[in-house]
Amino acid sequence: MAKKNRAGASVDAEAVVELSDRRLSPLRVSIAIVVLLAVVAAGFFGARTWASTQADPSQAQPWFAGYVDVTATPTYEFETQGSTDTPDAVLSFIVSSTTDACTPSWGSAYTLEQAGDTLDLDRRIARLQQGGGSIAVSFGGLLNDELAVNCTDETKLEAAYASVLDRYKVGTIDLDLEGAGLTDTAAVERRASAIATLQEQRRAAGDPMAVWLTLPVAPTGLTEDGTDAVSAMLKAGVDLAGVNAMTMDYGSSRSVGDSMAEASEQALTATQRQLGVLYSRAGINLGDATLWSKIGATPMIGQNDVVDEVFSLKDAKLLNAWVADKGLGRMSMWSANRDKTCGSNYTTTSIVSDACSGVDQGDLFFADLLSGGFDGSLAAGESAAATTSEPTQAAEIADDPATSPYPIWSSDASYLKGTKVVWHRNVYTAKWWTKAEVPDNPVLNDWESPWQLVGPVLEGETPIPQASLPAGTFPEWTGDATYQKGDRILFSGVPYEAKWWTQADSPEASASDPDSSPWEPLTQADITAIASGTPAG
Repeated sequence: MAKKNRAGASVDAEAVVELSDRRLSPLRVSIAIVVLLAVVAAGFFGARTWASTQADPSQAQPWFAGYVDVTATPTYEFETQGSTDTPDAVLSFIVSSTTDACTPSWGSAYTLEQAGDTLDLDRRIARLQQGGGSIAVSFGGLLNDELAVNCTDETKLEAAYASVLDRYKVGTIDLDLEGAGLTDTAAVERRASAIATLQEQRRAAGDPMAVWLTLPVAPTGLTEDGTDAVSAMLKAGVDLAGVNAMTMDYGSSRSVGDSMAEASEQALTATQRQLGVLYSRAGINLGDATLWSKIGATPMIGQNDVVDEVFSLKDAKLLNAWVADKGLGRMSMWSANRDKTCGSNYTTTSIVSDACSGVDQGDLFFADLLSGGFDGSLAAGESAAATTSEPTQAAEIADDPATSPYPIWSSDASYLKGTKVVWHRNVYTAKWWTKAEVPDNPVLNDWESPWQLVGPVLEGETPIPQASLPAGTFPEWTGDATYQKGDRILFSGVPYEAKWWTQADSPEASASDPDSSPWEPLTQADITAIASGTPAG
């Protein structure tokens, strides 16, 4: 009967017994020792190989998540994805603040606190999670400096990365290395050391931390800078979840006649081979299937930055079938913001837009075409603190003014466009002037409600001071007075501005017929600007 030793080698038990009954010559003893050492070595190497291929909990199943440009205009409502078939998102990009290289910011435009206040980012993330979605956070990108480029104090660098992980409770991070973030050798080494330390600390505390490197590729694979970045991570001891290839913008490296799908398949095949060599050089032997599971693909949907490169719906179908067959661990796209047909007012589709793909998508979405077969979720990589409880029935929820960031909705109050209220422990924003319309009224169509759901009230929130106009700021409206364009008045406590010359036209009509009414209610932003003495934008 055959048994297996710890290294997996087959050993015949009867042969072992027979051998033990014989007297061994010195030659046989020497041969036996050599064989024994080989078996032990094989066991050690096999154990090293086994240990290196253990998947991070967040990478148990292949996953799909489109990138979302957090600071792009118009704002993309990623929070609504939670209940869709593609609920996860890779939020991008965290970079150095322009005032302090070791302070993380979103696109250099907002600190983490500012993004929470101005973009309501924390609340929108909570809403995504409430609906069943999850996030990863991407550091770097092309336009700004990744944290490690100019933050040369490694302790501060570790703290900067940690502050992002702690605030958003993410278990998967994405390092999008381009420009100086990829070519600056010192930055590459600093980043690798800081990430290795953080990953070790977090895993010791029971928190997963999956690390993906997102790198540019050609049909021939990773650039030398890209392979150096992978080597630096492995040398520092980082357990990489994988390498995500930016299958886009090939330029002259794409062979004439090759489709974008074909060029991407070539790039991914070459990258998988390179990754195997890099792991081998690091003393880790991985099989083909494991290597493929450590590869990700991110096409730029529709019009690429290179004018004659268009990643079409057909390319998306073909590439998805190919990568699903190979067993890639991840599929993404740049970007969810762009996953729609450009409107008729956008005439030059060969110029890349942040808000549309540049191709006629009909009723199809790239996200649906690219996500087939990628059934895993980023949720497996989130720490326990990131999970949200099941929504409570509205009838059971009591709104407490002391723990509500905005005033609690009242049927007696009038609300200007942009005003935020709390109702049943959720925050809503008024889309236009409204009164007595319940924020969570279950309408069939979004346009039927004057309220836009932002997200849940967060733990630990307290009232945010609201701007108000002092008594007498504007005169009360009267029917016998004449008003010129730009005149401001108060009507039932609500400030209005005249759109043109008017007399005897009551501002009350603006709610039911805003287009023909000469009066427009001021927004909460207008009131804030007036109260602070700052000119409205």
